[in-house]
Amino acid sequence: MSGDVEGPEPAVREFDLVRVRYVDGEGIERLVRLEEAAGVPFEDGRMVRAIPSYRDQGHMPGQYWVAKWGDFADYESVLESKWLMLLDFDPQVTAFVTQPLEFDAIDARGAWRHTPDVFARRRGGSVLLLDVKNPELRNDPKVLLQEERTRRVCERLGWDYAMVSEPSRQRWVNVDLLSSARRPLHLGADLVPRLLELSREPVEIGELMRFMEFPDLARGVLYHLMWHQRIVTDLDRPLRETTLVKTAAEASE
Repeated sequence: MSGDVEGPEPAVREFDLVRVRYVDGEGIERLVRLEEAAGVPFEDGRMVRAIPSYRDQGHMPGQYWVAKWGDFADYESVLESKWLMLLDFDPQVTAFVTQPLEFDAIDARGAWRHTPDVFARRRGGSVLLLDVKNPELRNDPKVLLQEERTRRVCERLGWDYAMVSEPSRQRWVNVDLLSSARRPLHLGADLVPRLLELSREPVEIGELMRFMEFPDLARGVLYHLMWHQRIVTDLDRPLRETTLVKTAAEASE
């Protein structure tokens, strides 16, 4: 008889078993180990699940037109659409996709699955994974557990992760205003060099408009240049006629 004493089964270590399901750019569903997922270009894939739409649902799904590449991205709620716009505005974000992948995992507390809301690729190749949650649900124990599990998986992948609710109000108001001019310029495109030249030194928006023959048209072009961050200002403060704007350093070279 062996002298070894049998003990309880060892507990499953957190996230020992994690697989990632996704749909590639050809529409083929794939399932990989977590270790393989770090190298997958999820931004080139398709949504892993369809966003449901039905009568009397509690949130409003829709589509956001992405200025970065001129196509639509599906969103699950108005709150999520705000974050898509902020990602579209962020110059460090090169691509993003909604409902990008599903984690299928087992940890010490049992089996779980989760589909994050947005996968974003940044310049340099780093990743930001986002979950967008209604502020009223933010402290729900199930939501907190989901956040903890997803954050720890992202740490293993070397990704940044955030669970977000309402964005900063003033910044959102400003970016939303500028988004009205995010589409390609046609009428007024000839005003671009003049606006960039006049903004080489900080100038008030109202003063800048007084230099323009057609100020209403010029304002829309200015907002377009600000959306694309060729002209910049502090967007955490209200945009007024006295707001100082300036040509971005890279736009003036």
